[in-house]
Amino acid sequence: MDWKQALKSRLAASSDPKRSDQELKDEEMELFTKYYLEWKGGRKNASTSYMSIPRFYYRLPAEDEILLQKLREESRAVFLQRKSRELLDNEELQNLWFLLDKHQTSPMMGDEAMINYESFLKVGEKAGSKCKQFFTAKVFAKLLHNDPYGRISIMQFFNYVMRKVWLYQTRIGLSLYDVAGQGYLRESDLENYILELIPTLPQLDGLEKSFYSFYVCTAVRKFFFFLDPLRTGKIKIQDILACSFLDDLLELRDEELSKESQETNWFSAPSALRVYGQYLNLDKDHNGMLSKEELSRYGTGTLTNVFLDRVFQECLTYDGEMVLFS
Repeated sequence: MDWKQALKSRLAASSDPKRSDQELKDEEMELFTKYYLEWKGGRKNASTSYMSIPRFYYRLPAEDEILLQKLREESRAVFLQRKSRELLDNEELQNLWFLLDKHQTSPMMGDEAMINYESFLKVGEKAGSKCKQFFTAKVFAKLLHNDPYGRISIMQFFNYVMRKVWLYQTRIGLSLYDVAGQGYLRESDLENYILELIPTLPQLDGLEKSFYSFYVCTAVRKFFFFLDPLRTGKIKIQDILACSFLDDLLELRDEELSKESQETNWFSAPSALRVYGQYLNLDKDHNGMLSKEELSRYGTGTLTNVFLDRVFQECLTYDGEMVLFS
């Protein structure tokens, strides 16, 4: 029965003309409170699913909560180390290739060794737990093309695994520089990443250490110009991995990279030196900044005044002059 109707019926049945108005009001309030609490309690018991909803928001430690900040940093470091150990190392990748080659299914497709789904599953059982995520029907179907025997290329599958492992490794490496731990890198975070990456890139061995700061600035601005159009001051790690810029940067690990590839790679030493030379040529007064007049001489001098005005509206300037990559 509806509690309002029950209250009216009770009052009508217990009405006594001898009682005062105050007594009737007190009884009315007592009955109202009783039925309301019963109704509210019933609703609460009928909807307890909220009790099983997991907590999804955790407040970040404040600046003065030093202990909580250190605990969070340490837990993130341990988590990333554990994720790194879950990845395939060089020895395990070599073992995977050996197993794939051993279980290839004839005939070959030109020069390509092939494998059918049955042998694919056998390799997955022998490859170990780290490889389990790659030996699924979904992955096999993704790599299946026009083979009349329903097979996939061993080389294509191995390259797929290599690419996935590289993405995971790179994501972990970038996450180590994510000071906020929120899945994005600030400009200073990306600068630190590239600065510490330089010694691992053979194509940059010839760079003077005094040139490192300019090189890092050149590289970082490429990322932020395209991946942070709203100028939030941060870039998602996921966006860095999805674009080709990181591939171009890490291409400099190739000791035999051709001159043509270096010329077209924004992150190569010749490209960075070329940009630096162009900047010095434009900076006629050698004050480290460019005025509108100096920038108007860029290229063949075809930059319009409207374009230059818009550039200086968008960029941070000092006394009307623009710092390189501001």
